[in-house]
Amino acid sequence: MANLGLSGSFTLGDRQVHRLGYGAMQLAGPGVFGPPRDRAAALAVLREAVASGVNHIDTSDFYGPHITNQLIREALAPYPADLVIVTKISARRGADGSWIPALSPEELTRAVHDNLRNLGLDVLELVNLRSMFDVHGPAEGSIEAPLTVLAGLQAQGLVRHIGLSNVTPAQIAEGRRICEIVCVQNHYNLAHRADDALIDDLARETIAYVQFFPLGGFSPLQSSILSDVATRLGATPMQVALAWLLHRAPNILLIPGTSSIAHLRENLAAAELTLADDAIRALDAVAGTVST
Repeated sequence: MANLGLSGSFTLGDRQVHRLGYGAMQLAGPGVFGPPRDRAAALAVLREAVASGVNHIDTSDFYGPHITNQLIREALAPYPADLVIVTKISARRGADGSWIPALSPEELTRAVHDNLRNLGLDVLELVNLRSMFDVHGPAEGSIEAPLTVLAGLQAQGLVRHIGLSNVTPAQIAEGRRICEIVCVQNHYNLAHRADDALIDDLARETIAYVQFFPLGGFSPLQSSILSDVATRLGATPMQVALAWLLHRAPNILLIPGTSSIAHLRENLAAAELTLADDAIRALDAVAGTVST
């Protein structure tokens, strides 16, 4: 079993979590829509994650929709005292699986209550507001109106902490004028490094940066450098990519997802992988060799 303590820890809200966590998105059906092909296997992955020491799980009620939260509740409730479940709001799913912005006060309020109900919680530990000006990546636009609604739900005691997802530095600055922002969740990896300066800025403010798509997500990263380093270390490319991210900055938290226990164990083993200086230098150069 992997020693997740070797990944280090960081404050998320007011809770300490291991920097290597788990993302539940892949537990839903194809396209993050509908039920999993194997419900028992999905439940087993969640239980294995927590048994392995994972204490940070990322989810959303628009995964499925409702599916991943219901799986988390079935597999893990009553929840361990140290487990931090983080969710996100601002979208709903069309009948065809499409992603539709859901940012009205009524939709945001309903989303918080849906998360509470399906997770079986009285209070959500941390809710990320996902910007939806562009579904595929950060795009400028004011988040004041929906974030003010979420801050109001926090004032009601339904939400403890607030984060932002799919956002630009300007939106983060705007958000911090409205309420405390404890984390930012964006796409970042060896090749996709638009947030380099942002990560360092957030680290100075002790704000967590929750990275997703460590190997490119829907457009998988193909890098001979990454493959070569993995071969030399006797590791998988995913393990090396995760280890590099852990090295990159102390405030980076990882939420790699999988629906396989074998892949889960491989991912968590990245906590024990040490990268030599020459490997880090080679990996740092990947951004200049891969088109994103």
